[in-house]
Amino acid sequence: MQLCFHCGDSCDTQTIVFEEKSFCCNGCKTVYEIFSTNDLDYYYDLENTPGISPELTDGKFDYLENPDIVAKLLEFDEGSTSVVNFLVPSMHCSSCIWVLENLSRLISAIKSSLVNFPEKTIRITFSSENISLKELVILLSRIGYEPNISLEDFSKKPKHIDRSLIYKLGVAGFAFGNVMFLSFPEYFEVNEFWLERFKHLFRWLMFAFSLPVVFYSGSGYFISAYKGLQSKILNIDVPIALGIATLFIRSTIDIVFDWGSGFFDSLNGLVFFLLLGKFFQQKTYAFLSFERDYKSYFPMAVTRINRKGIYQPVEEEQVQIYDLKQGDHILIRNEEIIPADCILLKGDALIDYSFVTGEAIPVIKESGEKIYAGGRQKTGSIEVEVIKVVEQSYLTQLWSNEVFSKEGKGRFQNLTNSISKHFTIAVLSIAIITTIIWLYLDPSKAFNVFTAVLIVACPCAIALAAPFTLGNLLRIFGRNKLYLKEAQTIERLAAVDTVIFDKTGTLTTHHKNTITYNGIALSAEEELLLNSTLRASNHPLSRSLYEMLHAEQILTLDEFEEKVGKGIQASYKGQDIKVGSYTYVSDREAGKGPEKDLNRTEVHITSNDEYKGYYLFQNSYRKGIDEIFENLSATHRLAVLSGDNEGEKEYLTTRLPESVSLHFNHKPDDKLVFVKRLQQNGHKVMMIGDGLNDAGALAQSDVGLVISEDINVFSPACDGILDASRFKDITRFLKLSSKGISIIKWSFLLSLLYNLIGLGFAVTGHLEPVVAAILMPLSSISIVVFTTIFTQVVSRKLNAKIKS
Repeated sequence: MQLCFHCGDSCDTQTIVFEEKSFCCNGCKTVYEIFSTNDLDYYYDLENTPGISPELTDGKFDYLENPDIVAKLLEFDEGSTSVVNFLVPSMHCSSCIWVLENLSRLISAIKSSLVNFPEKTIRITFSSENISLKELVILLSRIGYEPNISLEDFSKKPKHIDRSLIYKLGVAGFAFGNVMFLSFPEYFEVNEFWLERFKHLFRWLMFAFSLPVVFYSGSGYFISAYKGLQSKILNIDVPIALGIATLFIRSTIDIVFDWGSGFFDSLNGLVFFLLLGKFFQQKTYAFLSFERDYKSYFPMAVTRINRKGIYQPVEEEQVQIYDLKQGDHILIRNEEIIPADCILLKGDALIDYSFVTGEAIPVIKESGEKIYAGGRQKTGSIEVEVIKVVEQSYLTQLWSNEVFSKEGKGRFQNLTNSISKHFTIAVLSIAIITTIIWLYLDPSKAFNVFTAVLIVACPCAIALAAPFTLGNLLRIFGRNKLYLKEAQTIERLAAVDTVIFDKTGTLTTHHKNTITYNGIALSAEEELLLNSTLRASNHPLSRSLYEMLHAEQILTLDEFEEKVGKGIQASYKGQDIKVGSYTYVSDREAGKGPEKDLNRTEVHITSNDEYKGYYLFQNSYRKGIDEIFENLSATHRLAVLSGDNEGEKEYLTTRLPESVSLHFNHKPDDKLVFVKRLQQNGHKVMMIGDGLNDAGALAQSDVGLVISEDINVFSPACDGILDASRFKDITRFLKLSSKGISIIKWSFLLSLLYNLIGLGFAVTGHLEPVVAAILMPLSSISIVVFTTIFTQVVSRKLNAKIKS
């Protein structure tokens, strides 16, 4: 099989040979010529078949002639210099980076181009006098790097990166190192003359270093503790804030009254390790977005048609989506998204709603019928009339649901906070009881014992167990192509007892169908004519069938006619063939042909008016679903929730375990209500979907997971994105999450052991600064080592099972 030299795709449809190299289409050949002509051949040396086959529709970027739209996209526009920043999802390798950063070799009007590969963006500085924004975008599209320009860009705000945690960690680390250095003479009780003379200076320097640590680096713990107490919640930050405050006050009193050097080293070490845990847990994926809505899917502009009179020529103008009004006529080209609820006026409409409703097969629409926003036109151009503006359309109203305005999934209480209430009460009880006892035995030691208990019982190790365990797991999941929004998602994954799967695009793959033929065998001449007829059609089913048949020879047809939504008819040297719907190809009144099952997708064939049979299209299900459902059915409640019809209900009933409930014809709102009802009955729900029709259910669920064939393209708001190639490993990811919680619990026991040892020194009045300086960092470091080793062990087991 010939592979395209540029993009690496198979050359099944056609093979174009140029300079002894094979190309799958003229687009790839053109890109190769562009690169060769401009001395960019090195592009092919960096990677093997690095390119992307370009697809460019006439008029697609006409809206970039609108100055208002251009102004929204440009970051800088002064004189002849303009700067624009584009998201380029197809960027994937070193060859991509090299060619995109050498765009100036293609056109001198481009002054510079800088790629941010992790975020898949390119920042281009160009001369607006010599090249327009539209021409720049067309250039990028021609070489296979079409920018993703969507409605989201209309109101795009500068991305704010919060670096406060890094600053706080830096301050705490700097202070910790210096305070430890200044404390060494105190540890070893060195009586050298100059050290003894400057001892008080060193202590006040430690005090000075500790001030920004307590009041800046540690401020978040005091704020969180205060808010928790306001809400009558004893979260883990309450005992931490209490420990920090006690360390600082006790140490300050010690140096003021010259009782000792205090615990400034332990104080700074405590805050440093706590912030280090937070930083480690704060893993982000810059190239992914977990907060997308319909704006990331909708186009930024559309072609509006203006008719001033019957005999006046039709005028077309490019307008922003938000400028559309009820009654406007708009032009929708092939493969364009319909941005508002409309009525079809002219043209053949074949609308793909798969990403919006879950319906797998494109829907035929006739003049006068309603077309909902979010559908994609699949054949030719159509003219429609807007009946609802963008904000009022059926699809966008889904985002008015209160579930999309909730910040986070606050109903979940993490493991650390769940034990903090009991821990705080226990620590305060021990401190008060031991103080009372020492007031009776030796009142002079009572204050020291009280503060010592609060210092040594500060839950530093407990607070580090979850961040380092979950942070490690977050990275392990990422290496296995499961990208989670935040570490707390892992805890929610472990708590899930119900898993709901969408069908279309989740259990099934978008890339191929299972096609079977039922009927009279076709002759070699009929197969050749069928292949040639299918090749001339752009209908999705025709393309799928043509790719499956693998034609070796193609005829030049004498006649060809395609009726959108019905079928195609062709002839060659007196032989006729009709391919399409049953009603189109067969005379039902004459009693020919089988009964039609409305819930099945079939392509029927007649040859010279003789009914031959039909090809049955069934969704191709992802590898591993049998194993997934079998394993999960033993521990979880399972359901399939689909917007598609019941065409494959019988098949799924026989394939999946009996305990799996199947639900079809569910609209987006129905899916959200379904999830909400389960949660009201006490279930922890994970929703696994892929499209806008799943957005409500994904947001409502305890964990919303999106399956994506390409993680760089659009996916709805969710808690995690799973590469489709790792779909079969869902069960193992859930098990690893549960094992992560077990590791945290064992870490709690280990930290409790350190607390008991420290309390032994504290309650007896023998807690010296050197003991605290050794014990507190030792407990923190051992927890970090323990969690890291055990998460790596379970990770290796996961990888071993995946490879096997």
